[in-house]
Amino acid sequence: MIALNHTHDASTRSWVETANAAGTDFPIQNLPYAMFRRIGSPEPFRGGVAIGDQVLDLAALAAGSHVDGLALDAARAAALPALNDFFALGTSAWQALRHAVFALLQSDVPAATVQNLRKCLVSQAEVEYTVPARIGDYTDFYTSIDHALNITRLFNPEGDVTPNFRWIPTAYHGRVSTIGVSGQRFHRPMGQTLAPGAKAPTYHACARLDYELELGVWIGEGNAAGEPIPLERAEEHIFGICLLNDWSARDIQFWEMAPLGPFLAKNFATTISPWIVTMEALAPYRQAWTRPANEPQPLDYLESQANRDSGAIDISLEVWLESDKARENKSGPSRLSGTSFRHQYWSVAQMVAHHTMGGCKLNSGDLFGSGTISGPGPGEAGAIIELARAGQSPVALANGEQRGFLEDGDAVLLRGWCEKPGATRIGFGESRGTVLPAIGPGRPSQPR
Repeated sequence: MIALNHTHDASTRSWVETANAAGTDFPIQNLPYAMFRRIGSPEPFRGGVAIGDQVLDLAALAAGSHVDGLALDAARAAALPALNDFFALGTSAWQALRHAVFALLQSDVPAATVQNLRKCLVSQAEVEYTVPARIGDYTDFYTSIDHALNITRLFNPEGDVTPNFRWIPTAYHGRVSTIGVSGQRFHRPMGQTLAPGAKAPTYHACARLDYELELGVWIGEGNAAGEPIPLERAEEHIFGICLLNDWSARDIQFWEMAPLGPFLAKNFATTISPWIVTMEALAPYRQAWTRPANEPQPLDYLESQANRDSGAIDISLEVWLESDKARENKSGPSRLSGTSFRHQYWSVAQMVAHHTMGGCKLNSGDLFGSGTISGPGPGEAGAIIELARAGQSPVALANGEQRGFLEDGDAVLLRGWCEKPGATRIGFGESRGTVLPAIGPGRPSQPR
């Protein structure tokens, strides 16, 4: 685990004034990474660091004389059109660049330096983003026991999770080609479903479209094939975390998941936030990872004192929905739920260790989904199937509309942040995705 250091000092301020504003996602204590360029420009995408309402252009920084040594090597790698080479440099390089940027953005930097550095800033209002790395593989986990129990008990009030859930972090391999950055717009998927009592399935547009509130875990350094990553070293292989929406076609999913895992129900879209918050920035918000004494305890390869002491991360999360009607009336989105990542049954380190224990090779830029994040209390569900009880109890929106499942035109917004007494609040920005009408028999072929 990363120890607290001067970059976590809550008293530090930046000469970028918007970074000092109360409630900002991007104070100097955060410094997350994204891949950006100016909107509509032919310039290449390159790495940037968020500070207040600005982006620090790492290509411009690397071209100047403000950083040297390992920090310069890291800046040059991060200035490329994808962050894979930067990820592959490892923890020493990640920390060298983060600490160098922190030093340059502090409020006590000489005026001449500030004047030069202002040339490296671009307003976030003027940029567009892309997926920050070339994703070779995407694995989506299933690690919230509250979510798993909620789903099970929708159909069997006395039911329990499958026996393996309490012993292994289960997962499926998802589709990389349809992962998009915040602002993604996708068509409602077509697929087969089997109606209750029917003898044959029918082909039509998904009628039970859902979102899943998740986090994305970005792999930094990979491992060699056949060489498992031990739990004690797992976080050295994690660069950082973003928001992730694992869109799900529930009616298609229930028919096709017998006997294998999700397929068409999950492969049509996944929406991530552009900003990756580093594991170093998250250090102040670590908490003890616990397992109730009456539950099965992890096997030895998934057990360590360090994971017990600080394997959990207290990341507050919310889901908001903006309907077509709300957009037209400018009434704003409605908050659907809120929870924390600290409730997750398995930690991010356990996900990495288990993924590689059979000899699997991870590569820089691989992406994990955390699985739906639901908490134990009312209003903490991370999917609308839970909130609306499979459509039986529709959720009321602020403008009077109701939702059992998502409708065409709905935009789902995920937001996340960390805060605690004595530490500076840091945020993740936003993941936003919008549902367009299906393309298929009897369906419009153009977005409305």
